[in-house]
Amino acid sequence: MTWWSKVRTAFTREAQLTSPEELLAAQRALRTQSGVAVTRDTALRHSAVWACLRLRADLVSTMPVDVYRRVNGIQVQVPTPPVLVTPGGETVGIQEWLYSTQVDLDRAGNAFGLITERSGVVGPDGRGLPGRIELLSLGDVAVRAKGAQITKYVVAGKEHDPWDVWHEKQFTVAGLPMGLSPVAYAAWSIEESLNAQKFAREWFGGGAVPLAELKNTAKTINKAEAKIAKDNFRAAVQTGDLFVHGVDWEYKPIQAVAQQSAFIEAREFGLTDIARFFGCPADMIDAAVSTGSITYASITQRNLQFLIMNLGPAVSRRETALSRGLTPGPRYVKLNRSALLAMDPEARARTIQTRIASRTLAPSEARALEDLPPFTPEQLAEFDVLFGAPRIQPTTATSSGAAS
Repeated sequence: MTWWSKVRTAFTREAQLTSPEELLAAQRALRTQSGVAVTRDTALRHSAVWACLRLRADLVSTMPVDVYRRVNGIQVQVPTPPVLVTPGGETVGIQEWLYSTQVDLDRAGNAFGLITERSGVVGPDGRGLPGRIELLSLGDVAVRAKGAQITKYVVAGKEHDPWDVWHEKQFTVAGLPMGLSPVAYAAWSIEESLNAQKFAREWFGGGAVPLAELKNTAKTINKAEAKIAKDNFRAAVQTGDLFVHGVDWEYKPIQAVAQQSAFIEAREFGLTDIARFFGCPADMIDAAVSTGSITYASITQRNLQFLIMNLGPAVSRRETALSRGLTPGPRYVKLNRSALLAMDPEARARTIQTRIASRTLAPSEARALEDLPPFTPEQLAEFDVLFGAPRIQPTTATSSGAAS
């Protein structure tokens, strides 16, 4: 039976999961006696993992949250409900809430929160929509499920019904009630890189391989004699003293150039490989790429590619989850992606000018995009002084005395 078959079989009866990594336990044991155990928390020690999580969470959490509904086929913005302004109460605003949940989604495939208050707006299930969601630590949550149906959430040992818990998930697989952790998928690569770091520390500290070789050139010695010689040598060199021996011992430092090069190569490979698992281009987290530097025509082009290829799907999933769980139909939530598509001032001015000329943007709307109020009559008069009053060209012949 394959590892995946074993996982599916386990869900034919009610089972309890404490973390998404347990779903992959049949594939590979992450904990080894001599290596580095890769978990959600230990993975954060790797700079590439931290950089990817920070970049994605920073961008998602700073996208403005807007709520809309369609009226006669036209998208109309409506007031944002309080739960999308301060979802965790007065002390936890939407930016912090989105940041925390995005980090959990990206590193564990799941984000959990306890619904402690409900609004007066009734949702599709007949209950009030959540009015306050207090986020939970991943380590405090276990899930009881039967097949693909979650029956109970266990939070710090206390059972809760599914409708009392906010649960977002990503990296899902058909038939399983939880999202999967990219750390579990990427454990092979991350473990290699973390073990490379561990090996380097032990190498330069003398723990991984001997820093030097002490050889008897006169005879073959047994283990007991070797231990005595090693202890005597260590006792001398650790205190900076001289090591005195006869003509039969030869001391030779071991060269570590090849091992150091291999370590550096492993580190560079780890950065780019981990970036792929966490959905971030390597160059955006300052990791070296094999093709050298990457050049784009503009920062807008670079951000657009990142939004479409990497971050966009995760943003769409979050919009769907927030719309379905926190707003009454037919309202829906949109995270303003234009906040990511920052342009340089010259490109932004050209874009706005083109849109005004093509009549897809009104001048007053262009002023609003720059957080400016509409022009006052006094400001318009300044343009007349500077550029002259607008001239009206005649469209027909004037009096009979005018030359044609």
